[in-house]
Amino acid sequence: MMNERNKPIVQDPETRRHNFDEVSLGFDRQRMTDEANRCLGCKNAACVTGCPVEVNIPLFIAALKNDDPDKALEIINETNSLPAVCGRVCPQEKQCESKCVRGIKGQPVAIGQLERYAGTYGKSTFSVKPDNGKKVCVIGSGPASLTCAAELRKAGCEVIVKEAFHTAGGVLVYGIPEFRLPKEIVRQEIDKLKQAGVEFELNFIAGKTETLSQLREEYDAVFIGTGAGLPMFMNIPGESLKGVYSANEYLTRVNLMKAYKEGADTPVLHGKKVCVIGAGNVACDAARTALRLGAEEVSMLYRRGREEMPARREEIEHAEEEGVKLVFLVNPVRFLGENGAVNGAECIRMELGEPDASGRRRPVPVEGSEFIYPCDEVIVALGTVPGPLLADSCPELRRTKKGTIETDEDLATSIDGVFAGGDAVTGSATVILAMGAGRKAAASILRYLGRAE
Repeated sequence: MMNERNKPIVQDPETRRHNFDEVSLGFDRQRMTDEANRCLGCKNAACVTGCPVEVNIPLFIAALKNDDPDKALEIINETNSLPAVCGRVCPQEKQCESKCVRGIKGQPVAIGQLERYAGTYGKSTFSVKPDNGKKVCVIGSGPASLTCAAELRKAGCEVIVKEAFHTAGGVLVYGIPEFRLPKEIVRQEIDKLKQAGVEFELNFIAGKTETLSQLREEYDAVFIGTGAGLPMFMNIPGESLKGVYSANEYLTRVNLMKAYKEGADTPVLHGKKVCVIGAGNVACDAARTALRLGAEEVSMLYRRGREEMPARREEIEHAEEEGVKLVFLVNPVRFLGENGAVNGAECIRMELGEPDASGRRRPVPVEGSEFIYPCDEVIVALGTVPGPLLADSCPELRRTKKGTIETDEDLATSIDGVFAGGDAVTGSATVILAMGAGRKAAASILRYLGRAE
């Protein structure tokens, strides 16, 4: 039936839990064709309104119907510089696919999988206008920065991206595991930017290597896309015990520093019974990584219920298929240890009360329900906030009470010619929302430079 959604090819759960190879292998040509033909090609396409970067979804799918991934990619690249990434990690079910009319009486078109197909198999280069004489510095190389850099380069600006790590890609390389987003895919997307003329400088720590004031003197404009890399903790007893990690540190060690290899410079413990605190995408990533590192049992502890889990549905399903246990309505109150190493989490049971500011029901402790959850490794995945180094080096850069960079509606900061976007402004969010901010910031920078069309 035409309204039956095609499913991507995936690795068998028992096989994949023992390797770091990509789990979802996407569509083959036949699946792509069948799924593309489900698209109704709506003239006033609601799906486009659900896309933070406003990809012309019906048009690129029409190209795929004609078996032309090159044309499809060309169309996507007009507004999305990272299609192979977005097709893999963006929450399409909450964005473009949630608006698809097919979903009213059935299943929406698998827009994300079709975008992934175009991004993987299509060949297209960015169209770059003649140099306009303007030079822009982009700080950070995550999704917001890469998008901003691409849009500015398309407009003819000289663009230099400055990254603190030894590898470009930001959260795409240090935060998202190989089995969900292969680093080769990120490298290929970045290579496209390099081919278009975007320059990259690595091992550059903004605020230390050079201050924001110094950069502003060197460049016609500056974009800050440094993300939110400072982990949040619970501030409960025992968090300093050996074997208690932030998810940010844990995933960075594994994804970027190859901690799973013998003799790694930044190893991680290979716990046998691992507790992950949280229920977002990062928590799922950490739990599934722990399994692949040899854990015998991995549990995600969450203070709310399944319906309130913020992780993508696909991530939850993949985690459970691989053997991750979901433990709901519990919250750690302290971590226990022996000889300086964690050996358990004292938890309290929760019940859901009235909705809080997030719209989800507030978890309330059940008095006298404490119990011990044995574990020899804990990964705390409660979100991240922006690091203070850059802002501390430039007091005139205004920040919010949450430590994020304060901007106006055009993403301009308190410093003339300096713009910011992505997690550095919003706090931890999705890849595609950061990309949307990068695109918006680029448009604002071009207006500032007097080069907007």
